[in-house]
Amino acid sequence: MTHNIKEIDAKGYWRDVIRLTLSLLAIWFVVSYGAGILFRSVLDQVSIGGAPLGFWFAQNGSIYVFVGLIFYYCRAMNRLEKKYGVEA
Repeated sequence: MTHNIKEIDAKGYWRDVIRLTLSLLAIWFVVSYGAGILFRSVLDQVSIGGAPLGFWFAQNGSIYVFVGLIFYYCRAMNRLEKKYGVEA
């Protein structure tokens, strides 16, 4: 695989890629650690399918969010590659 990035756009491309990656990792952290551990007592006031919401996020929610973030990452990277003219 060769990547053709113009020298002028290389810094902008990597800046945008790193920003996207870090923001998606932050979202995943908040959902998995925050909702599953830190905010569990508050979320347990609500239940989904008979299970407390905090438990649901700890067991299932973070995985669903992670899968959703993977699909979003793919679409966002395709847009970035078109924007900067990167060929994969």
